[in-house]
Amino acid sequence: MTVQRPTGPFREGDRVQLTGPKGRMHTVTLRADGELHTHHGVLFHRDLIGRPDGSVVANSSGNEYLALRPLLRDFVMSMPRGAAIVYPKDAAQILTQADIFPGATVVEAGVGSGALSLSLLRAIGPGGSLTSFERRDDFAEVATANVETFLGERPDYWRVVVGDLQEALPEAYEAGTVDRVVLDMLAPWECIDVVAEALAPGGVVLCYIATATQLSRVAEYLRGTGLFTEPESTETMVRGWHVEGLAVRPDHRMVAHTGFLITARRLAPGAIPPDVKRRAAKKPSYGDEDVELWTPGAVGDREITDKNLRKRVREAQRAAGGARLAASGETQTQRADPEGPSA
Repeated sequence: MTVQRPTGPFREGDRVQLTGPKGRMHTVTLRADGELHTHHGVLFHRDLIGRPDGSVVANSSGNEYLALRPLLRDFVMSMPRGAAIVYPKDAAQILTQADIFPGATVVEAGVGSGALSLSLLRAIGPGGSLTSFERRDDFAEVATANVETFLGERPDYWRVVVGDLQEALPEAYEAGTVDRVVLDMLAPWECIDVVAEALAPGGVVLCYIATATQLSRVAEYLRGTGLFTEPESTETMVRGWHVEGLAVRPDHRMVAHTGFLITARRLAPGAIPPDVKRRAAKKPSYGDEDVELWTPGAVGDREITDKNLRKRVREAQRAAGGARLAASGETQTQRADPEGPSA
C-alpha cells in the first residue's frame, strides 16, 4: 500500500493551516458545518472546501487568512502530544546519521507521539518495514492517531508493539535481520544487548537522549560491549535569520539544545576493531543514583497528567477520523445518510 498525501482542492476532513492577522496560525479539520471563531471574526469552513491549496479567504469581519495544507514539520509542531516530540531538526539528522533508506527494516523505541515515526515511514517507503515499540498504551494510541491523521490512513508497513523492547524485540525479529534501530528512551543502555543481537552486521544504532550524563553512559556501554564501532555524538542547533531589506540579522530566539544523537555500527561476529588511541579512561565514577539526578523530571521537564493525556488521545483520534473521511472521499452528509435521498 502506498500512502499519498492529499493534493488538489480542499475537501471535507482535510487538515488545513490558517495564517491570519499578525501571523497567528490555526490548524483545523474541515467540516461542512465547521467554523473557526476568533476575536477577529468567524471563518466558515465551507468557504474553504473546494478551493485550491494556497488560497486566501476572508472571515465575517473581512480579515484575510492564508490556507495551506500543513507540511510535516508544521503538523508535528501542532499535533496532540502524549510524550515530548522529536523536533524536526533532530528528525532530519536522525534520517541522515542513521542512514534510513527506502526498503530498510527499522526498529524504533519508544514511539512517543509519533513525530519520528512519520519521518521514518516517509524515508523507508512501502518497500520497507517500521516496527515501533512503546511501553505505554496511551502513548501508542496518540502516536497511531497522529500518523493516521497526517497520512490519511495507517500504512501496512508500520506496526506498533506495546511492550518492553528488551522482551519484545527478540520475539519480533530473528538475529541479524534489522537494518537500523533508533532508541528514544530514558535508559537506552539497558537495551543495547538485544539491539546488537537483532542488528545485521554493518547496521546502525542511534540513540536520542537529553542529558550529558546519559550520553556518557551510553557511549561507555557501547564501547564496553565490543560489538560496535566507536560511537559518534552530536547535537543540532538551528538559528533563524530575520531578512527584510538591509535589516539582516539573527533571530532573537533559536531552537538550541533539544537532545544529543549518538550513533554506532554493528561489527561482524568475532570482529575486533583496531585500537583507537585515547587517554586511559578512568573507571566510571557514576552510578544509577547519579543518572537519576538527570532524568527529565529532575531537570524540570513537565510530565503530562493522566487527565490531560486522555484529552490528547481524544483529540488525536478525532483528527484521525477526519483524515480517514477525507481519504475515503465521503462527505459528512453521505456518512450520516449512506443511502442518500429517498426516491
